[in-house]
Amino acid sequence: MKTCLSRARLAVLPLALSAAIPVLAQNQSSSSLQETVVTATRVAQPLADLVADVTIIDHDIIERSGATGVADVLARVPGIEISRSGNVGSPTSVFLRGAESRFTAVFIDGVRVDSQSTGGAGWEAIPLAQIDRIEVLRGPAAAVYGSDAIGGVIQLFTRKGEGAFSPSIGIGFGTYNTRKVDASLSGASGAFDYSLGLARETSTGFDSQTGTPHNPDNDGYRSESGNARLGLQINKTQRVDVTALASDVNSQFDAFGFNPSSPVDDHSRHKLDAIGLNWLSQWSDVYSTKLSVTDSRDHYETTPSPYLAETHLRGYLFQNELRLGEHLLTAALERKEDHLDNAPIDADRSQNALALGYGWTHRRHTLQLNVRRDQDSAFGGRTTGSAAYGFALTPQWRATASAGTAFRAPTLYQLFSQYGVPTLQPETSRNMELGVRYAQGAASFSVVAYRNRVANLISFAAPGPCASPFGCYTNTAQAEYSGVTFSGGQQFGLVNVHASLDLQDPRDLSTGNLLARRARQHGTLGADTHFAAWTVGAEAQFSGRRYEDAANMQPLGGYALVGLYASTHLSKDWTLLARVDNLADKNYQLANTFTTAGRTFYASLRWAPQ
Repeated sequence: MKTCLSRARLAVLPLALSAAIPVLAQNQSSSSLQETVVTATRVAQPLADLVADVTIIDHDIIERSGATGVADVLARVPGIEISRSGNVGSPTSVFLRGAESRFTAVFIDGVRVDSQSTGGAGWEAIPLAQIDRIEVLRGPAAAVYGSDAIGGVIQLFTRKGEGAFSPSIGIGFGTYNTRKVDASLSGASGAFDYSLGLARETSTGFDSQTGTPHNPDNDGYRSESGNARLGLQINKTQRVDVTALASDVNSQFDAFGFNPSSPVDDHSRHKLDAIGLNWLSQWSDVYSTKLSVTDSRDHYETTPSPYLAETHLRGYLFQNELRLGEHLLTAALERKEDHLDNAPIDADRSQNALALGYGWTHRRHTLQLNVRRDQDSAFGGRTTGSAAYGFALTPQWRATASAGTAFRAPTLYQLFSQYGVPTLQPETSRNMELGVRYAQGAASFSVVAYRNRVANLISFAAPGPCASPFGCYTNTAQAEYSGVTFSGGQQFGLVNVHASLDLQDPRDLSTGNLLARRARQHGTLGADTHFAAWTVGAEAQFSGRRYEDAANMQPLGGYALVGLYASTHLSKDWTLLARVDNLADKNYQLANTFTTAGRTFYASLRWAPQ
């Protein structure tokens, strides 16, 4: 932490002078201060009132990114790194503030997404084409969401229908024979609103491995997805929403044990379904409720090598809000049910919870308190809490401080596989953070320092309490995720400049080593402007050296990637976008022995009548 802070002091001056910002609209600009955010407390709040560290990624940013995967968009957000084993359809990890991928709670339209086999969301199966908005909450939030939210929460939202009938059709072409097509329609008529979308994407890909015997063919992928979001305003006080999303990703990969005399074309099939039913009631001017039933399935299998794992999650939530002037009281009853089918495992568990929250905003002061009690069928009870305070030093400057505890329940695989130990305890954390934020007009700047210590970290250790002679899961490890995140932005004439810088120290406290695949420095830098009828921009991502292994013996070199993009309205209804990524054709790795895309080009044309 001291090393990070000393480096941070050196970085403050150039960042402040250049007024660098997060690539994806940190909560600073004056126009965005009126936006409503739901992730921080699970209820709608003006962005200006938040004490939490939140980034919003809107539809325009997603469109302009030209990205093929959700993780590629998130990689441009302050505090986030990614790791991927091959092409876009390959297993992908998202590290929020350096925390393990399984330590981020992920929701799609309020539907929890997770794998009880690998732990954490299957990012490669979440279809970016169906996502309209993303909210990233950095920092523990178990006192609101329960298990999983040790590093933070990422909520993804599909489009909500509103206004007149609005169709849209897009086609895109890129390097590696990448082809995309998507179609959507949305609107509202009377009390009914709707949004529907379909998308298909294919790519012949590239050889995803290097430096090890493998099938030298190209490893491509095919992704098909769809979503529906329907709403009915029964009357002024009652509303019903239904959301549904489905995704099917077929991706090629190279399995271990390649035999040149008998090459095998390995495929993985990753299916994701997420369905939610919500009933929202405004019983009076001050009291409202939300009743939700959610269901998700994560299906992963490989062929011809036989492997199959299916996670089924069911959730029930009854949330109450009472607004009394400057005070907001919340109370929620929640039940989670998890099931894993991963032969020979056929196991389930449940968690029942009561969560209470109190929020207060008065002039220059903002206070947020939360406490939650979870009762797990596997290990018993767990209580988490958080406290956050914000003080407006001036109309432009605001200081924040927060502390919180969190936990992650062991996966069913960690409990009941041949490597599992049924007596494993939850991984737990204690987090503290301090922040300063500035916003005036087009200028913005923020600094957030944090320290998150995790105990009972589950790791793979020597044989003993499980059936496997190769090793067992244990609660012996400890980790600390500490660092400072800088972000900011400034408009110079017609040019908008934005950037972020993360100085972090994610370490295994028992060995003193850096955690695998995480760098001590990473960041972004970009600028955009209007030229004639065009919007043009450039952006860069950089990362320091990382290690592939826990022993820090296999280094992964640092890298810097530069991308250019341009878009224009060919007419009122037609939009053209062109991008080039990895402009310098940098050869780099996100995971040892796995390759990444070289210089890529992408162009899309969209018809969306106005």
